[in-house]
Amino acid sequence: MLFYTVMKPVVQVALRVFFRRLEIRHRERLDLPGPLLLVSNHPNTLMDPLVVAANRRAPISFLAKSTFFKNPVSKAIFTSGNCIPIYRRQDAESGDAGVTPEELAQRNEAAFGQCYDHFDRGGVIQIFPEGTSVSERRLRPLKTGAARICLGAEARHDFTLGVRILPIGINYFDPSRFRSDVFVNIGQPIRVADYAQAYHSDPDAAADALTEEIRRRLEQRLIITRDAAEDELVLQIERTFGEHLVPDDEETLYDNFLLSRTLLDAVPYFEKHAPARLTELRDKLSTYLLDLDRLRLTDEALAASKGRGQRWARATVSGLKLGLGLPLYLYGLLNNYLPYILPSLIARRATKDLEFVAPIMMVTGIITFGLSYAVQIGLVHHFTRHWAWTTAYALSLPLSGFYALSYWTGLQTRLRRLRALQLFRTERPAMEGLMRQRQHILRLLSESREAYLAATAVPAG
Repeated sequence: MLFYTVMKPVVQVALRVFFRRLEIRHRERLDLPGPLLLVSNHPNTLMDPLVVAANRRAPISFLAKSTFFKNPVSKAIFTSGNCIPIYRRQDAESGDAGVTPEELAQRNEAAFGQCYDHFDRGGVIQIFPEGTSVSERRLRPLKTGAARICLGAEARHDFTLGVRILPIGINYFDPSRFRSDVFVNIGQPIRVADYAQAYHSDPDAAADALTEEIRRRLEQRLIITRDAAEDELVLQIERTFGEHLVPDDEETLYDNFLLSRTLLDAVPYFEKHAPARLTELRDKLSTYLLDLDRLRLTDEALAASKGRGQRWARATVSGLKLGLGLPLYLYGLLNNYLPYILPSLIARRATKDLEFVAPIMMVTGIITFGLSYAVQIGLVHHFTRHWAWTTAYALSLPLSGFYALSYWTGLQTRLRRLRALQLFRTERPAMEGLMRQRQHILRLLSESREAYLAATAVPAG
């Protein structure tokens, strides 16, 4: 518990740094009192429980696979982090746990008993009923363990305990990338007592029914694609033309979530009713993105190159801003580059599994930035012997780091825009052809959207 308490504020800060935006819909539900079971999809390994726990005021206990408890160091960390080991069937089949399936069943009964006792005290537990973490926009078949734990806890009190299940959909927009977005979509809680009659008739059937309800509510809160081809098409549209399809200046991640859901509903509609339109969109979009890549451009840079009279004026103003900000950028780069780049290098070498990249990067970043800042601040104090200078320097480290990151992002954007302007002078026919491609795709998207909304609109009255 001490480790959980100490690390929570550190993780809260780390999450705010790692993610560009972290948006929670129906945040108040996350602070519902126990007994409560939090159930979620599991696309990003250790990042998923951290995102939830860091944003709930009261502590959470976690059900974690037994393999995390195999060596003394990790066992100490996970135990002090409020984790309860759960023993999976595949652990027995592979022999990783070193015990028979019967012994694993006994250990799981003991783990279930810990959960029952925790619920009796009004506690909160989080579980990932998929049973494994895979970085994809899918929801894998759910295990019945979550339902059986809740039904068992209620059965001990003749279904008067008041256990609820809170479905939480975690949607990452680019799970392995630093400064990406995550949208946490929290559903209505499920009252386990509503399954009392079904449990008394057939406990296994009740567990299946409750698991199916959990699955249904999670699917409502997630972006779920059918296959890789559909996922790629929707991602291409979102990332290239998302701002045109969600034009609101106050755009939220919920708006992006709704856009993704609409696109995923529209694809099968056009597969059935207008396959030629869908094929044309796929082909035109693929060609357009390949041409952008060939010219080392982005859609944003191409769009910003419009407006001949204002293009060079905007470029001049941007250049002045970048020039004036260069000294502060270099200061931030000098002080922050090494702890910034090391986590990415370590994560890429440590694993090839996308679902492990983000948590490794964040945990490593906590260590590298902590050590780097401590050493630099210590050296400054050693040479200045002045707390005012030391404090000012300490405050400048994260501020200049964020500025350097923002400056570099802005610099890349400006360079791409300047390249687009240059290409309009040196390769005007190719650039004008690219602009025509872009307008054609936007027109296709607009017409398809109107056709889909008209066909699927609910009649008034």
